Amino acid sequence: MSEKLSIALIRGDGIGVDVANAAVAIVDAAVAKSGLPALTYKEINAGAGYFKETGRDIEPGGEARAGEFDAIFLGAIGLPSVRHEDGTEIAPHLRLRDRYGLYAGVRPVKAYPNAPQRLADPRAAGIDMVILRESTEGLFFSAATHGRPNIANDDEVRDTLRITRSTTEKLFHFGFRLAEKRKARGRPGKLTCVDKANVFNSMAFFRKIFDEVSPDYPGVEATHNYVDAQALDLIRKPWEFDVMVMENMFGDILSDLGGGLVGGMGMAACAEIGDQVGLFQPAHGSAPDIMGQDKANPLAAVLSGALMLDYLAERTGDDRWAAAAERVEAAVQDGFEANRLRPMEFGGDMGTVAVTKELLDLLR
Repeated sequence: MSEKLSIALIRGDGIGVDVANAAVAIVDAAVAKSGLPALTYKEINAGAGYFKETGRDIEPGGEARAGEFDAIFLGAIGLPSVRHEDGTEIAPHLRLRDRYGLYAGVRPVKAYPNAPQRLADPRAAGIDMVILRESTEGLFFSAATHGRPNIANDDEVRDTLRITRSTTEKLFHFGFRLAEKRKARGRPGKLTCVDKANVFNSMAFFRKIFDEVSPDYPGVEATHNYVDAQALDLIRKPWEFDVMVMENMFGDILSDLGGGLVGGMGMAACAEIGDQVGLFQPAHGSAPDIMGQDKANPLAAVLSGALMLDYLAERTGDDRWAAAAERVEAAVQDGFEANRLRPMEFGGDMGTVAVTKELLDLLR
């Protein structure tokens, strides 16, 4: 692999444009500070706005081109006012997940000082966990954007929940390795399988595979929790969890809950990783109600950029990319500790531009 790396950049819709620009600025500053060659960005047009103009949700050839780069960075896609005839929103990024097998959806949930804490218990200040969401199968398998057949008429609609051994085994190996890495950094090194195995055959199969893979990782504590109990426990005692692995729809829901615990979706970073391709994006939507008003919190996008830098370190074997990721994470941590980061999302006085400028100053 060439030392010069290139990123497919999809800014998308609404605040996606602003937060993607912020993330690029911060990532580039950290890369330069780490003595690395500058990243090259190749823009791909996609999203609801592009669909409204052209009738296509991604530019011709864009879906194929996205996988040719060293990583994909996405701002946000979708506008509630722009929909397909069947009522679903524009979502080419779901096809990208499917096309490139981005099975490992990594959603960190971390509390920062001086950011809102929704739980009164003082232990909530130490929340630091990861929701690992399978991102290609589950109940999203037959999402309209994939064009897979389902029963649908005026009397009945059925969607398909799919769990395969090959994808699920890879997901669990990824989860156990992630727990091992976190244990090496001082975290508990615990992996919890979240399912509904007491009701659904698909979830019993999911748990069965988890239990088959678990003995390969004797250094990781492996536990189980039903998804409804997990939702309760994320309110009662989230500090007891480290990495939680789950089906697609469960992960979609619980990662939003996790984001709410540590302030809001403006802190919800996301990596979606497959065997050959990685896509990085904030987990929030396009927030058209505040688009163009310099009110968006860019930190989810910035922290997604840090996840991308970590991914590039693994792809290249060059630890300088990991050092760049650590610089970004440290800037966010230091900024909150010093009360220099006060996003409007949390009732503060800093919009997208001001937060970005403060992070650049912290990086310097």
